[in-house]
Order: sequence, then structure tokens, then C-alpha cells
Amino acid sequence: MRIILLGAPGSGKGTQGPVLAEHFGATHVSTGELLRGHMGDLTELGRLVSQFVRSGELVPDEIVLELLWEPITKAAADGGFILDGFPRNLRQAELAFKRALMAGVTADAVVYLAVPDDAVRTRLVARAAQEGRSDDLDPAVTERRLGIFHAETGPLLDFYRARDLLVTIDASGPPDEVGAAMIAALDR
Repeated sequence: MRIILLGAPGSGKGTQGPVLAEHFGATHVSTGELLRGHMGDLTELGRLVSQFVRSGELVPDEIVLELLWEPITKAAADGGFILDGFPRNLRQAELAFKRALMAGVTADAVVYLAVPDDAVRTRLVARAAQEGRSDDLDPAVTERRLGIFHAETGPLLDFYRARDLLVTIDASGPPDEVGAAMIAALDR
């Protein structure tokens, strides 16, 4: 199974990705974890990515796609992937779709974790306390991320809806209920 997880920061992608991966025997590929890994290792890419993250900007499309391509194709060959945090805009989706189509690794479904903005703000503060992610504590960065997310999400959802891949899940409830709802919807 090849699944893309979409949702605002704090919508539960990092929590639900492993749930889906275990259920479907797939590999959870987290864009955020890959980017944070590069930042923590102080790679050249990590230093570049840090500049974007600190300001609340999205990392440029080409950088993210190159970073993800090897893990995606490897996971697709090993039983599937749960891709968390990519694509974030229509251009990324179009670029990735063309490349995935040529490689035979297109997604089987796209799960959109819908969460109200107030819940996102609360979750980000809690995540910052638990995981020490200082970028989640800056309200200006959070508002910038939400603004970008809302501006970019409509066309992205339409892109996947037109391909009959989109599954929308109310992700405002407890994680176990959200996981069960996703699995039930995808098993159908």
C-alpha cells in the first residue's frame, strides 16, 4: 500500500503514519524526520533547511523531492510507504506525481487529517514541550505555517480528489479513534 498523509502541522501525521505503516506492512517515510535528521547532523542540506524552518517557510520543492526520492522508491519496492509531510503544495504534487508515474510508485490513497486551527495551536505547544521543538513555541511561526498551509491545501486536495484518491478523516479526536477511522476508511 502506498499512502500519502496530508494535514496541518500538528494534525497527527507523525502519530498516525506509524499506525498505518504497521497495519499495511509499509514503511513510514516522514519528511519532517528526514529534514530534522539533516539539521541535527549539520549536513550542508541541514544548514540550508534550518534557515527555512527557523523563519516558518517551507523548504523549496526541489530540495524536498530529491531528499525523499530514494526513501520513497526503496519503500515502494519493500512493500509500500506511508509518506508523511509531502507534498505540501500543488507544484510539489504535480512534480512528484510525474516522477512517481514514470517510476511506477504512485500513491494508492491520500489521507487528509482535518483538524481545526485552535486544536493545531494547542497541539504544537504540547509537542514543543514533549519533543523540545522550539519552532513550535513561536506563535508567529505557527501562524505563518497555518497561513501557508491553508493557502496551499485547497488546490492540493482538489488535485487528489480529481484522481479519486482523497480520503478525509476528522483528526480532532483521540489518536486511537483517528487511527481506527483511517484504517476503516482505507480498508473499504
